[in-house]
Amino acid sequence: MLIGYARVSTQDQTLDLQLDALKKAGCDKILTDKASGSSAERQGLDQALDQLRSGDILVVWRLDRLGRSLRHLIDTITALNDRGVGFQSVTEHIDTTTSGGKLIFHIFGALAEFERDIIRERTQAGLQAARSRGRLGGRPKLKPSAKKVEMARKLYASKSLSVAEICRSLNISRATLYRYIKQDQ
Repeated sequence: MLIGYARVSTQDQTLDLQLDALKKAGCDKILTDKASGSSAERQGLDQALDQLRSGDILVVWRLDRLGRSLRHLIDTITALNDRGVGFQSVTEHIDTTTSGGKLIFHIFGALAEFERDIIRERTQAGLQAARSRGRLGGRPKLKPSAKKVEMARKLYASKSLSVAEICRSLNISRATLYRYIKQDQ
């Protein structure tokens, strides 16, 4: 069974072009969404994925209609493959039920992994360069005034205010309050 999936990003856009292409491709059923590609919640896609059985094929008009990112696209198609479900993209002529389509898809996967590794290496190199110049990552620690620490300790010890009230009145977090109290011990 060929199950089609079509998506447009805004309510103003129309699905007509995608629906026509999916019908021409021979889809028995077509599910749709009107949601941004970055949105994790897409009911039409979820329904399509639930209905697919081993031997079925998910068909999309273009790759960008399915995945929020290259990583999401690869993860989705890999999950389909693991279930014995094929994938076709009409515009890009990708069909994972053929050996050529599988090759193209694996090349995409390798490129995505390569991109992640390059980003990781650049990040590590940048952090190492910053450390060699004496810069440490993270938010700089603020030195609390002795007066504020003493006030926090007194209010906590008096038990006249709740922890939340103390934090609100001194404009500090709960963790900071407990750190002030712990310093005394």
